[in-house]
Amino acid sequence: MQLSARNQLTGKITDVKTGPISTEITMNINGVDIVSSITTASAESLNLKVDDEATAIIKASSIMIAK
Repeated sequence: MQLSARNQLTGKITDVKTGPISTEITMNINGVDIVSSITTASAESLNLKVDDEATAIIKASSIMIAK
C-alpha cells in the first residue's frame, strides 16, 4: 500500500477493545504504546487482532501533545 502521509509508524497490536460503534486499538511502537479509535466496521474489515503488525497513519493536524 502506498500513502502520501509521512507520519507512518509500524508496530504490534497489543490490545483491541471492540465497542458497538468504535474500537480502541493499542499498538506498541519501539516500546511506546499509542492508542487509536477507529470505527468498529473498519476494525472488522481490517481483521485487526492482538499480535498483528500494523501501521498507524497519523494526520499531522490530529496529533495532540500533553505534558
